[in-house]
This record gives sequence, structure tokens and C-alpha cells, in this order.
Amino acid sequence: MSRPKIEDPFRTLRQFSGVMTLNADGEAIPLLLRYKDVRTAAKNWQTFSSDAPYRVPVPSEETVRSVRQLPIETDPPQHRHYRALLEPHFRRPLQADYMQSLHSLIDQLIEEAIDADQIDIVHEFALPLQSKALTLLLGVPMSEAETWIGWGTSVFSEGDGVAKGNQLETYIHAQLDSVEHAPERDDFFAALTKMKLNDRPLSRDEMVGMANLAFAGGRDTIINAVAVIVDHFADHPEHFREISGDTRRVNLAVEEFVRIISPLTFIGRVCPHGADVGDQSVEPDGRIGLCWASANFDEEIFDQPETILLARSPNPHVGFGSGHHTCLGAPQARAIMRRLLETLATRISAVEIVARRPKYEANRQYKRWMAYERLDARFSAK
Repeated sequence: MSRPKIEDPFRTLRQFSGVMTLNADGEAIPLLLRYKDVRTAAKNWQTFSSDAPYRVPVPSEETVRSVRQLPIETDPPQHRHYRALLEPHFRRPLQADYMQSLHSLIDQLIEEAIDADQIDIVHEFALPLQSKALTLLLGVPMSEAETWIGWGTSVFSEGDGVAKGNQLETYIHAQLDSVEHAPERDDFFAALTKMKLNDRPLSRDEMVGMANLAFAGGRDTIINAVAVIVDHFADHPEHFREISGDTRRVNLAVEEFVRIISPLTFIGRVCPHGADVGDQSVEPDGRIGLCWASANFDEEIFDQPETILLARSPNPHVGFGSGHHTCLGAPQARAIMRRLLETLATRISAVEIVARRPKYEANRQYKRWMAYERLDARFSAK
């Protein structure tokens, strides 16, 4: 099957009205589609609030988890306090020892892919890469990645979301319980038990809510991005020869892939006092959506938005969100993609795609290509 064409399903409505009404959770949720409107609303937390447990994702997630995800489901100033507690762990990709370990991990996976006759990039490369890189971020043994790989490519949306949500929370509780019997532990879970908010220890629900987001937040993002990058390399090997050895061009390419992929199509916000969105009135406690995927293809901001331009600059995409809720995991995602591009450019002469099974977002109102359910490929070494 040929590579899916990159198409913007929101273009017509964005140009016509700037708003799309999404039917979800029994609600008619107006989605903001224009870049400037999305950016403005993301900063206006008083009108468009994230202080809404389970309702920031669309559809809502009260059936798949029992705790508020932190800090994403809070507003300032509370959000800032939670985020400050987590940032030391999520900034690990800025440290030399982390980067050395990540480089070794990616180099090893590339070598294994070269040696294999054929490999499914999604399940046998991207999923192990995401899971093993997460062990580096959380400071836990890499053996834990085997458990996480067993969860599949999505924590909630793949298969039985309720069962998977329970599985994740059971795992997190077990890790927190084990800290009590292993005081020598020096990892993310041990850090959670020592954190204090306003001079008080975190509650168990707060710890689970932070860990829940750490596992669920960036999984699809990295897996989808890795698959799309490899597929692009197969069709355009000359692009990777162009960026080989050029750190600036590698960085620009990463940002362009994030823009094109737009990992999260949209995110919800609750209007405590109601709001007017376009020509629609939102009732108090009603929801709107910020459509990152549409904003990233806004032709008022991005020239040739449906074309991958690896040297695009400037590239003010909102693939990692915008405002105070900018993705905590962005440094991790960028570090993985940068090293992957560098290694592909220096170690691989060609990628042959054997089979593609595209993945589309399941929604009756639009069809959006997300990445791949499966991508079988062969790597040829230089």
C-alpha cells in the first residue's frame, strides 16, 4: 500500500468559520480551528479552564482512570506548583549521562533492525524505543520496559481501555508500595513519595495522578513520530543525506515532523462561566476544544502546510501544546527524535517499506491520518 497523502481535514471549516462542532460525550463541543484563536484560548485559563478532572481529554476518561492527571488537569497557580515538582525528572534529557544512555539505546536498536531480515517499525522498534527511553527518564531498571511494552502502543485507547486503565493504576500503586520496602530506591516513584506541596506530603491520589500522566502522556506521540520518520526516510532518502551531520537541520526537521504529526488532535477546556465561541454560546460548565492539529496546518501561519519541509523556519507549531500547559515531555520526545534522525542519517543507506497499515483517527466527522498500525521495513546499512 502506498504512503497516505498528508491532508488537512479541518481546512474548509477553518477557512469558513474557524469553528467545528464535535459531537462527543453527548455534548456538542465547539473546536477552535484557527492558530491565533487556539493560542489565545490556551492562555486564557480563567475562561477556558483545565481544572476539570477526566474532562480535559475528549472523550472524557472517567471510565479508564480514577485519579486527576497532574498537572494537566489544574489551572494556575496550582498547576505551576505541581509542574515544578515534576520538572527535574522531565528535564533529564538535558543531562549528558542521560543523552549518552539514549544514544546507546538507539544505536543498539538500529543495529538490531539492520540485522533483522524485516522488522515491524511500530511494535518491534518504536514501542521498545519509547518504553526503554522512558526507563531512562524515570530512572528505573530497563527490565521494567518489558512490562510496559506488553501494554501495547496506547495506554487507554487500544483494546479494552477500562481494563488497561486499571492495569496501569495497579502497576503504579505497586511501585509506590514497594518504595516503602526499598528505601535505597532513587527513581521517579521514590521521588513522588518525598515530594511536598505547600509543606505537606503528596496524597496517594496526587502521586498516582502524576505517574499516570507520565505513562499516558507521550506514548502515542513518540511511537507515531518514529514510524512517520522512518517511512519518510524510505520515500525521501535524499532528505536525510541533506541533514546528516548538521545539528541545526536535524533540529528543524524534528520540529517539522512534530507539526505534521500533531500528536494530540485536540484537547478539552471547561468554561466555568460559559463563553461565546464563534457564533456559538457555551453553557456554564460546558466544554470547548483547542484543535492543535488544525492550528498546525493554518495557511495563515504555515506556507504549504500539507508539505513536509524539513528546513521550515520559523516553525511556531503547537504540536506540544501552548501556554502554561506546554508538554512536560517535550524534551524527551525531541531528544529521541533528534538522535533517531542523526543515527538514520549516518548509519542507514536505505529503508525499504515492505507493507503499510495506516492508522486513522476514529471519528465519524473527519478522517485524519495519525501514523501506522503496522509498518514493515528493511534497513540497509551504509
